Amino acid sequence: MKQNVPVSKIMTAEPITVHHGDPISKIRKTFADTGVHHLPVTNGENLVGIVSWTDMMRVSFGDAFGQDAAAEDAVLDHTHRLEDIMEAEPVTIDAGAPIREAAEVLSQAAFHALPVVDGKKLVGIVTTQDLIRYLRDLY
Repeated sequence: MKQNVPVSKIMTAEPITVHHGDPISKIRKTFADTGVHHLPVTNGENLVGIVSWTDMMRVSFGDAFGQDAAAEDAVLDHTHRLEDIMEAEPVTIDAGAPIREAAEVLSQAAFHALPVVDGKKLVGIVTTQDLIRYLRDLY
């Protein structure tokens, strides 16, 4: 079995991101349009946080507006900022770290994605789905 394969081999390089200061409506739309569940938050190339679909749902009004997404977006943009709902100090992993380290962190955490960094620079993201695909391909 492979022992020291780096996270960079299974991570998503150049993940979909949102920018520090983006309105909540953009975050909601990005989740809806892409189907991803975790969005690293950047300021330039540097990681400054992460926001999950679950974080978005905590502040969302769901069916309170029926099918009127524009009305919901207006309320969300007026009442919340990205910085209010994102995790400002996410757990990260270095691109050269072994996959086993990512598996250990994710198996013990209440979250399902690790931003992959080189210093403060975001270089990718690894999720529990990436780990499962890797194991599937091994067997």
